[in-house]
Amino acid sequence: LLWEMSHHLVETNTITYNAAVSACEKYGDWQQAVQLLCEMACSRVERNTITCNAAVSVCRENGNWQQALQLLFDMGQDCVEKDTITYNAAVSTCKGGGEW
Repeated sequence: LLWEMSHHLVETNTITYNAAVSACEKYGDWQQAVQLLCEMACSRVERNTITCNAAVSVCRENGNWQQALQLLFDMGQDCVEKDTITYNAAVSTCKGGGEW
């Protein structure tokens, strides 16, 4: 859908990417969520707490603690604010993966 939007010269922004990453969370597709975060960086679309929380949460659902911690690290590097949801999702991911 995002490709269709850009193909038809419809502007993609943080809100449209948030919706797409949240859809990935709903369907458990952590790889697509991470790919969308990469696309945001390449397109210079600002990632925010909502975007990153959805990506960390989808990693939690799939037990991918390494990727969840990488996203947490990236948030710090990109100066994206972390909140309670961010930390809860990261801790839950590590706990579920036996890393806590």
